[in-house]
Amino acid sequence: MVDKTQRSKSMPFLPRPINLDGSYVGDVGFDPFYLSSIDKNFAGFIQPPSWEETKGLPTLYWMRESELKHGRIAMLAFAGWLATDFGVRFPGAGAPYTSVPNAFSAHDIMVENGSMWVMLSLAGMIEICSGAVLVEVSKGLSDREAGEYGFDPLGFNKNNSDDMKLKELQNGRAAMMAFGGLATQTALGGTEFPYLVPYPNVAEFTW
Repeated sequence: MVDKTQRSKSMPFLPRPINLDGSYVGDVGFDPFYLSSIDKNFAGFIQPPSWEETKGLPTLYWMRESELKHGRIAMLAFAGWLATDFGVRFPGAGAPYTSVPNAFSAHDIMVENGSMWVMLSLAGMIEICSGAVLVEVSKGLSDREAGEYGFDPLGFNKNNSDDMKLKELQNGRAAMMAFGGLATQTALGGTEFPYLVPYPNVAEFTW
């Protein structure tokens, strides 16, 4: 589970998780719960092992795939939340989209009018397609890197550099924390930018 001869770069008071050896871009040894040491074939999550034998998906591959996917979604979600609260709407969207007061209220409004089912269906189709790619990897038919879908229409990483991969990863990690904080602040009452919670007696508030 750990390499007792080395310290984690990000948490020097803990031993380095044995699987976090720096082979992945952005690996700084941060895994205080040692989830990266789980010995499991994650291919079973997308295809029952009884169907056919496969090489499988290693723990780190599955977790890097998940981290990149969640980071990308969080970056889009954070930008979309701000855009909604600043009044941006798709041209010609019409009601009820134009009447959504803020991003925090959008979820319930979309559920009530049934629009959320369309969004969930699209998300489900994307998940099925991405799952098919992972099945190919688990069978050994593809040597793609975790999270790599070849989607780069503007050519930001046409040279496939580790520097751009690191930037995407770090921005994704920051966005996941930022979106969590943004949603929490809004739920507590700070529904308008910059999402400060309106404490009733702030002068008397003590930490």
